Amino acid sequence: MSVVISGTGIYTPEQSINNKELVESYNQYADSYNERYKEDISKGTIEALTHSNEDFIKKVSGIESRYVLDKEGILDPERMRPLLAERSNEQPSVQAEIAVSACLQALENANKKAEDVDAVICACANLQRAYPAVAIEIQDLLGIEGYAYDMNVACSSSTFGIQNAVSDIRAGLAKSVLVVSPEICSGHLNFKDRDGHFIFGDVCTALLLEQDVGSDKKGYKIIDTRLKTVFSNNIRNNFGFLNQAENSDLNSPDKLFIQEGKRVFKQVIPIVASLIEDHLQKNNIPIDTVSRLWLHQANLSMNQLIAKKLLGRDPGAEEMPIVLDEYANTSSAGSIIAFHKYQDDLNVNDIGVICSFGAGYSVGSIIVQKI
Repeated sequence: MSVVISGTGIYTPEQSINNKELVESYNQYADSYNERYKEDISKGTIEALTHSNEDFIKKVSGIESRYVLDKEGILDPERMRPLLAERSNEQPSVQAEIAVSACLQALENANKKAEDVDAVICACANLQRAYPAVAIEIQDLLGIEGYAYDMNVACSSSTFGIQNAVSDIRAGLAKSVLVVSPEICSGHLNFKDRDGHFIFGDVCTALLLEQDVGSDKKGYKIIDTRLKTVFSNNIRNNFGFLNQAENSDLNSPDKLFIQEGKRVFKQVIPIVASLIEDHLQKNNIPIDTVSRLWLHQANLSMNQLIAKKLLGRDPGAEEMPIVLDEYANTSSAGSIIAFHKYQDDLNVNDIGVICSFGAGYSVGSIIVQKI
């Protein structure tokens, strides 16, 4: 049974922060910190914080700006985190709210309505609560009959969600499934960390997957999927429901995003390149017949090296579209943003690969063909 991606949608927050604004805020914080602890710094018991700068951010990541749900709280040197209003149980959660917006756009693009959908998979790196499932709330807000569930495989959540949707459709559990990724990454980013304060942004993407019944359906047929995980501590977040039982410090940096960036860079690139290469070979698809690589949007140099390993040359801008310069790293949504924005120009029968990779380590590869 063939499965197609018939519609895509995206919710982009109204507020954005450019590198200049972010650096100014961080440097104010660093100066305040150094003044507050100047005696300890002079004694050598703690290290002084050094300034961040725009050139550093652009060079190491390729990121120039990011969209966020709240700009003011992040840029406040006395706060350095988003300021979001707590909502009552009777109000839609912020994740569900932005998810509905992206889902409605995906449905519109597919020329479908909520009553045509059988299931919702909320696949993202961080979930707002343990239960009830955010996916079920999204299902309720959209008025969808059927079932819904949450899943988390960090930055690969979207591609793993696509695999689950394909499996559910082929198993006869559903004829159409929404895979939605509400990524509020600013909520787990340590804006006091010079080496990482620029990494993430907020966004939500949605995909509608449907059973292909041979009609005049448009979109992308899923040729095959491939998943891989390899355990690593090099990207980690230790926030969880047992923190209080462990008497651990909820304000410790490890309760936010932490990573060993150089190790991640060195270890992930060969895993991803090897998986995509093997995936294409198993499907008898030569790399020179692949029109587009929609890769995870975390680091420009990382994507360029992966593409070069696969192609044997530097990729063209049209072959490997980049959105992280505008959106920054949006976790599992990154490759889907690229797919959403850079798919219409391909011709019928053109082949592309949607690939996400990140904490776990986790890698998901989806080979698609335009129909």
